[in-house]
Order: sequence, then structure tokens, then C-alpha cells
Amino acid sequence: MEKTDEDMVQLSELFAANVPRYTSYPTAPHFHGGIDQAIYRGWLGGLPAETPLSLYLHVPFCDTLCWFCGCHTSAVNNYAPVRDYCDLLLREIDLVAEALASRHAVRHIHWGGGSPSMLRPEDIARLDRALRSRFDVTEDAEVAVEIDPRGLRAETVAAFARAGLTRASIGVQDCDPAVQKAINRLQSRDETMAAVAMLRTAGIPSINIDLLYGLPNQTMESWKATLHFALELNPDRLAVFGYAHVPAFKKHQALIPASLLPDIGMRLGLAEMATQILCANGYAAVGLDHFAKPSDLLAQAASQGALSRNFQGYTTDTAAALIGLGASAIGSLPQGYVQNAASVPNYRKTLAEGGLPVSRGVALSHQDRLRRHVIERLMCDMTVDLEEACRVFNGKPDMFDDVRPALAKFAGQGIVSWNGSVVSVPSQWRPAVRLVCAAFDAYLPGGTARHSSSI
Repeated sequence: MEKTDEDMVQLSELFAANVPRYTSYPTAPHFHGGIDQAIYRGWLGGLPAETPLSLYLHVPFCDTLCWFCGCHTSAVNNYAPVRDYCDLLLREIDLVAEALASRHAVRHIHWGGGSPSMLRPEDIARLDRALRSRFDVTEDAEVAVEIDPRGLRAETVAAFARAGLTRASIGVQDCDPAVQKAINRLQSRDETMAAVAMLRTAGIPSINIDLLYGLPNQTMESWKATLHFALELNPDRLAVFGYAHVPAFKKHQALIPASLLPDIGMRLGLAEMATQILCANGYAAVGLDHFAKPSDLLAQAASQGALSRNFQGYTTDTAAALIGLGASAIGSLPQGYVQNAASVPNYRKTLAEGGLPVSRGVALSHQDRLRRHVIERLMCDMTVDLEEACRVFNGKPDMFDDVRPALAKFAGQGIVSWNGSVVSVPSQWRPAVRLVCAAFDAYLPGGTARHSSSI
């Protein structure tokens, strides 16, 4: 639908709000130091033996630092710190396994970073051996890794394949040279295509492509070219994120001049173009910012109302406990969230003292669980039945009285449909789902945390 200038002004005002990405609830800015290693050890020990686990391994190193990056990572020019860090990961794996009351099944493993693809084959192998010696990794476990195509070697791919890799997420972001130069990530199309070819030759069954809109120097034409290049790679999934420019939180982002960034209206146009082009080429929109072939498990989970969301984004993982391993890694347990020490020196110090390196977290209250469920269902399904949610989580009928004014305003703008107790976000308003979720966030009003643009 063609938008008038007045429409664009209203949309720009609407999406100018800064809200969380809701990969958790409560969100990470509300974690605190009151959740220490003693509490974490108790939470681990209290997990029933039949509880399946997911594991996340964080590798906080890269060859070069991309200026857009919002991850906990640092650039290194030699491999020694990475090798030493792998020793720390092995120690944490042992400590976590010892804290558990029994040996648990593991159905999902995610290698994230940073750039896990910079690990040498021998370190990939010894980390994989450690996981399998301490946990019962199921034969059908999903094993995913984040890949930087630049300098990717066939022996690295082979090492991950031997570790059971089932899905690789390849960072592309944007293929336009002017955009790449502005974000300090020069990556040729040939490098990306070679990485995809190596993965397919190694028999990796699923390929995901990560793209980023809202970058400096992006234009509608350059973005269109990036989308079509991504389609040429024939991925099973695509993640199309909006760039979060928060230089107050990530100092290196100040190297990107704000004057080069697209405005809110442009960001909305870029997001809409991605949806139009990808859906027109056979991909199903999944949640807020993912796209998948109908044959992919992610699309199937979305169509069945079985989609989940965690710190890695949208997932088919429904495990009740996600164990985060590595500096800054976040774990999610039935009792609450925990986060490891963010800096490698602090992470190393605690491990040297024989302690679990958790530095902060938050215990979930009864209200947290209810609101988390509502926010997750909105983020995943674009709809939620509030009465049903209260029934499942024993919530009181007046639990959401604080949300009603915002919902009424959104309903008046057409952003939500509100029928009885069912709140839904129409497909054309999918980009606004984080704004709707924010209405249910009891921590957001009066908070001091800095969040990214809602689009």
C-alpha cells in the first residue's frame, strides 16, 4: 500500500520508540548481582534428571572487530588467547556437570560468538569430546554454529561436521562495498559463496543467512541487491535484523557516524522490502525477523504454534534449561536467568578459584512467568489469549489492567486487534510487535536501560 507523507510522519513517530528485543523476560538490563554462584549451583542441582538441556558455548574472539557488532567479543591477532580460553571452557563444562544432580540429555548445542569459526580443528574436537563425555548428546541433537566466511577453511568445516553440525549461520549483513567499508567488514561475494559451498560439500543439512538493515550508506537499491544475492545462496533460513546503534553501550559503534544511518522511515522501508522479496520467493515469515522455507523445521514450528524464542533468537528448542558456557554467556533455567562474568579476565579468575563464573541474573517471580509467556507468544505467534495465559499461570483477572490503556490505543491505530481476551498483531503490523510486547513489560516504565529502535 502506498504511504502518504502524513502516513510516514505517523509511522516515524511510532517506531521512534526504543524498546527491548525480548529474547528474555525480564530483559538483561534487569539482571543483578544478587544471583551468585551459590544460587546457580542450587538451581543446577535442582533440575530433575529427566530435564533435557540445551547448551550455548560463547567464543568471544574475532579476527577483526566489525563496528556494528553488539556482541561481547574482542579482536585478537594471534591464536594463543583463544587456545587458552578453550581450556577455561573445558573447566566450566566440568564444573557445571559436577553441579548437576544427574547426567542429562542434550538436544541442542549452539556455538556462538564472536566467531566460533576461528577455532582450530583440534580445539573444536576437544570441546566436543568434553560435552559428549559429560552429557548425553542425543543422536538427533541440533548443533548450530555462527560462521564468519572470511578466511573459513575446509578443515574447520570438517571439524564442525565431525562434531555433529546440523546448521550453520553465515554472517553476510550487506554485500554492498560502500556499506561494508562503513561498518569495517569487507567481505566479497566470492568468500560468502565459497563458505556456502564448503558447508554443503561437507553435508551440513541447513544453511542460515544473517542480514542486517539500517546500516550506514544503505539504499533501497543496494538492499534489494543484497536480498537477491542472499536468495542466490538458496538458504533454508534467513535472519533479517535491524541494526541496533547504541554507542553508549558499545563504544566502537561511535566509529559509525550517525549521519550515515537511515532514518526511521527508511528503516521501515528496508524491513518491508525484505518481507516482500523473501515471501515472494517462497519463504515464510517467522516471528518478527526470520524467514524460512516451508520445509524447514522453523517454519513448521511457527505454523503449529510451537515456535520458541531465546537469546539466539527464534528456535525450535523447547528445552526447559539452557546452560550458557563462556564469558558473558547467559543461561535460562526454570528458576531464572544467569549470566557469566562478561570479561575474560574475570571469567578466568573465578574459574581459577574453583567457582562457577556467574556474575548476575534474576529469579523469576510468578508475575514474571506469566508476562514472559505473553510476550513470547506475541513475539512468536503474533497473538495471545490473555485469559488462557492467566489460567495456565494462575494469574488474577486484573493482572493486565495496567496494559489496557496501551492496548486500547494500539487497537485504535489498527496495530492490534483486541477481541475479548485475544490480542493479535495483524500481519501488516508485524514490525510493531515489540512495541506491543513493551506494553506488557512491567520493568520498562521508569527504567534507565538503553534499548534499540523498535524497527
